[in-house]
Amino acid sequence: MNRLRRDDDDAPARDLRRAPPPSSRSRSSSSSRRSPRPRPVVLIADDTTDTRDLYAEYFRTRGFIAITAHDGPAAVQAALEHVPDVIVMDLAMPQYDGLTAASKIKQDARTRRTRVILLTGYPMDTIARKASEVGVDRYLTKPCLPHELERHVNQLRRPKGAL
Repeated sequence: MNRLRRDDDDAPARDLRRAPPPSSRSRSSSSSRRSPRPRPVVLIADDTTDTRDLYAEYFRTRGFIAITAHDGPAAVQAALEHVPDVIVMDLAMPQYDGLTAASKIKQDARTRRTRVILLTGYPMDTIARKASEVGVDRYLTKPCLPHELERHVNQLRRPKGAL
């Protein structure tokens, strides 16, 4: 954890100043007004505590609101409750796996458009095909460094057609 903080201390200050204060959590769709952008919400679903906490802490230091879940049912519940901008979902989780959780999230009208990244240590074509079938937006393999994961999250946050 200390290493993560040292790395972030070296980040340019302008990156840290872009995020509005924590009290600015509204998701106003009015882009014509000059109000601060709401902080992006990312859900980290992973049954491994260290992985989940590492990614969540990293995203918090980068100005995100990070929500965590420890298994498939908790991930679905958190997604429906918070409607995050992007979900980072581990494949192998208890009760039901990341594919099942992603499928349930994509089937609900409230979260149908929520972007999902499936993160797994199993780089198999069959899993990638199944992930695509259930609506997963991106399939990444572990190990995945936090800054690389952030790059993918930011790409998925952008509206389609944005540069």
